[in-house]
Amino acid sequence: MMNHGPDISAPNPARPGRDQGLMFGLIVLVGLGLWSLGTATGWAEIGAQLARLQPWQVAILLALSAGNYLLRGLRWHGLARRLGLPTGLSQNLRHYLGGFAMSVTPGRLGELVRMRWLRRETGWTLERTAPLALMDRAGDLAVMALLLALALTLAADRIAGAVPVAALALAAAVTATRPRLLSALVTRLYRALGRFPRAFARARGAARRLTRFCHGPTLALALGLGFLGWLAEGYAFHLLLGFLGAEIALWKAVSIFVFATLAGGLTGAPGGLGGAEAAMIALLSLEGVPLDTSVPATAVIRLTTLWFAIALGLAVFPIAERAAARATA
Repeated sequence: MMNHGPDISAPNPARPGRDQGLMFGLIVLVGLGLWSLGTATGWAEIGAQLARLQPWQVAILLALSAGNYLLRGLRWHGLARRLGLPTGLSQNLRHYLGGFAMSVTPGRLGELVRMRWLRRETGWTLERTAPLALMDRAGDLAVMALLLALALTLAADRIAGAVPVAALALAAAVTATRPRLLSALVTRLYRALGRFPRAFARARGAARRLTRFCHGPTLALALGLGFLGWLAEGYAFHLLLGFLGAEIALWKAVSIFVFATLAGGLTGAPGGLGGAEAAMIALLSLEGVPLDTSVPATAVIRLTTLWFAIALGLAVFPIAERAAARATA
């Protein structure tokens, strides 16, 4: 039976103005930073570099990003089926891709709109579907940590500070996917605060449901799909640098891309805005790539990854909204 109670799985609408203002402010700051770098370098030189990109080259970059999103969407579907959700492949892909529209909300909390759609279409509460979102996010952290570790091993030289970042990401992923450990942490936090007993009880219940994913084939499939997906985007960055005349070895390019993405995420900014771009430009500069190449390369890879995902999300979002509305009509 469908549950028509209060929709607690929707993102908190209490302060939308502040969230939107924060996102807009970060985008403006990133734009100003890139503009300053471009002005210092020379817009004519940057324009000349961008003009070197052919439509077929941009198409390859977008295809690799689309492959990443499809593989991770298939991972979401597999995890949803393992959790026991009565949803099909097209339905799960609709939820996953539509959630990208909210990728630049603070902490990416807006992506919990997927839980809202699931509640409307299946009647499952946030407590029951939260392990799916947690496992998906932890899966990304785990595969990016593993991919960074592999890239650092195969690259000619290492990035300073990359090992602690990879270790931190992997530790967070392990913690988030160990039911007993996560439940114990929730209990300790409740004892320390002594408030919100119902919320903490629900969090413990969600943590215990992670046991559904403690299954060898499920974990192997989730890690494998995520690894291939993120490797595709790292390879796209390597190709882009080659298109722009910067010959950076494959695994070095992959390590720069993954490290910058993780570093941007650690800032807590929506979509890693600002932190990822700054790290990418700085690391490329250390490799001897001039600013008139590193700035456009950074701008293009972010457009063909983060902003492409947001564009896909915005296209699918209204479709997902209509489907959820029909389910509760």
